[in-house]
Amino acid sequence: MVSASVTAYLCAKPSADAIDFYKRAFGGDEPGERILNEDGSIGHAEIVIGDTSLYIADEWPEGGHLSPQRLKGSPVSFVLAVEDADATFQRAVDAGATVDRPPMDEPYGRAGWVIDPFGHRWSVTSPLANGDT
Repeated sequence: MVSASVTAYLCAKPSADAIDFYKRAFGGDEPGERILNEDGSIGHAEIVIGDTSLYIADEWPEGGHLSPQRLKGSPVSFVLAVEDADATFQRAVDAGATVDRPPMDEPYGRAGWVIDPFGHRWSVTSPLANGDT
């Protein structure tokens, strides 16, 4: 088997605001320098949430890099596994996310769904308090 990894490349409009949101809502860190285009837009940046890196950039329609706002939604959802789904969910809402579905107990754990201000949908999950997952 070949060693491989997958990294999501998000498009956000504006991505600088998205990076700030992911820092405040999900405890993200920006480990490197942003690569800026000639017009000042972000051509590439990285945000690390927990042990996962996400790449992010502003729209580049000529290259097919379109935001959920332009597409009127996103076909992709993110699952953010945390220790306390309720606290992280509330932090995301306080940072500007829209509640899609409040946290509730499910057979696989506690989960709630938010849509971030840039149109990306996130499931915030944690194990159930009794230790079941």
